[in-house]
Amino acid sequence: MKKFITILIAVFATCLSLTAQDAKWSIIATETDNNTFRVEVTVIIPSGWHIYDFEKYVNGPNPSSINFNLPKGASKTSEMTVSKEPVRYFDEIYNMEIGYWDGVVSFTQDVKYSGDIATISADIEWMSCNDTSCTPPQEVQLSSKIGSSKASVPLEAAPKAARGNLWAMIIEALLWGFAALLTPCVFPMVPMTVSFFLKGSENKQKGRFRALMYGTFIVALYTLPIAAIIIVTRLLGGDTVTADILNWLSTHWIPNILFFLVFMIFAISFFGAFEITLPSKMVNQSDTNANKRKGLGGVFFLALTLVLVSFSCTGPIVGTVLIKSTAGEFWAPIVTMLAFSLAFSLPFVLFAMFPSLLRSLPKSGGWLNSVKIVLGFVEIALGLKFLSTADQVYHWGLLDREVYLAIWIVCFTLLGFYLLGKIKFKYDSDLKYVSVGRLALAIIDFAFVVYMIPGMWGAPLKALSGYLPPITTQDFVLDKYQPTYQTSSLEIASGRKYSDFLAMPLGLDGYFDINEAKAASKAGGKPLFINFTGHGCVNCREMEARVWSDERVMSLFDNFIICALYTDDKKEIAENDWVTTATGKTLKTLGKINAHYALSEFGVNAQPFYVLMSPEGEIISTRGYDLDVEAFVSWMEQAL
Repeated sequence: MKKFITILIAVFATCLSLTAQDAKWSIIATETDNNTFRVEVTVIIPSGWHIYDFEKYVNGPNPSSINFNLPKGASKTSEMTVSKEPVRYFDEIYNMEIGYWDGVVSFTQDVKYSGDIATISADIEWMSCNDTSCTPPQEVQLSSKIGSSKASVPLEAAPKAARGNLWAMIIEALLWGFAALLTPCVFPMVPMTVSFFLKGSENKQKGRFRALMYGTFIVALYTLPIAAIIIVTRLLGGDTVTADILNWLSTHWIPNILFFLVFMIFAISFFGAFEITLPSKMVNQSDTNANKRKGLGGVFFLALTLVLVSFSCTGPIVGTVLIKSTAGEFWAPIVTMLAFSLAFSLPFVLFAMFPSLLRSLPKSGGWLNSVKIVLGFVEIALGLKFLSTADQVYHWGLLDREVYLAIWIVCFTLLGFYLLGKIKFKYDSDLKYVSVGRLALAIIDFAFVVYMIPGMWGAPLKALSGYLPPITTQDFVLDKYQPTYQTSSLEIASGRKYSDFLAMPLGLDGYFDINEAKAASKAGGKPLFINFTGHGCVNCREMEARVWSDERVMSLFDNFIICALYTDDKKEIAENDWVTTATGKTLKTLGKINAHYALSEFGVNAQPFYVLMSPEGEIISTRGYDLDVEAFVSWMEQAL
């Protein structure tokens, strides 16, 4: 058992090191005096890691370097300064004294420049190391603007991570974890668990320690298998292979249709048609080991028994959490499963440590089956998102917005009738009266249905924008933008590449090929607005519904040439538009070509990602997912 705990700690440590080794660089230029600018490059180095200083070591580690590329007419007024001195130490491996930085470090260069607005860039090279390993040398180029009387907006190496989206997934996973406790397979296990610890504890302190380890083992049994698969994949294939796998899972029709079918099967199981169970031999063997073994071994097998016995109820929920998290970063499934298992195990730990809390629990009964039925309706609603993603990416036209909404409206209407006792499922108890709790849930449910109904005629439904198909797929729209903009934009866009199967959001006029868009920008003298987006990108739809739809943003779009580059589109384009990468790989689909352009030109592979570019092709600024409308307006105005 000690070996198991050691392995557990080692795997978690490896997982954390793999997710935290990248140093984050940014640049910003501010005007300090008339025609004098201070360009500051800042690096945030993860805890436990460091980068080497600028000194060139013979037969030593790769030093860091920062080289500024000045526009014509600019000059340095001083040497570059560093916010703190490097830490010096004697390295036994290299047999020499070496300097390094850790934490947050800023590098400042003062520049004199009196010309028009121009770009200043910094070529950065570094290598991150910790006490046991180093990353390969990495390079990045950062850019910012000088020549204006105002502080220029920085151009970062990558867009802000959509932390709000990750936190939303974590919160959702926590809620699913608590919901799993209320299912018929899990709830009756609570008093059984408490009795095990009461019988086996010689003193309270030891009993509480065993209860804490019980929760730890539950978390490990849910999280470690997922972490191990992802870590092994990343170690063997690197970031690129891992990202390709997750991209394939989130955009290809095979996994999306499979996920859709899995959700439907889970829903049918929750409705009582059948139960998804593990082999009884496996469950019985685990239960036997829990009773025979003493100490932490018995605690571990008790945790394993809980995981196995509750699988028929938690399996669909775990599948829901994992499938939804594959659209995030490579470590998102690990984080969300950790959140789920923490929420799932917490009540067991608390009741095992404080048995008196059991008195406050309601008795088992028909209400437990009602929880499963409610979850079944939720599974149907969530499962449609995966069918919709495949439908959008491959342009099948099966699940347009009004069809999607109609299914949701019917689904949640039936849920409301069920809560009021008008519909009865297998294993349901007779409902003599409607409780206050059921009535409150029914009111919320029917209010949600009423909210969705105007969407059948084109209401934006901003709260659901991330889940619904684009409004351009809807046949009949009364929205204020659609009659005015959409028809004219389609007429204007006719003849442009890929306009026969792609559409701009909100009826805007735009391009879907970067070369056409650049040519139009140069010819018209308008700045270029590049939108790296995706059919299956939830955050993209949310940005369009919550930010782009603002009247100020819509009016600003009139001053731009807009180019939408879909990075997940599976349409194979004409052979003369294929792209061959530096490694010799030929890219044939529109999505792969656009994704390669985003990665090679801007160093990003996340959506949404927005770029402002001058008619001459100079990058003005970039921006990622951010629902702050005021900031988005200010960001767009800097290009005008």
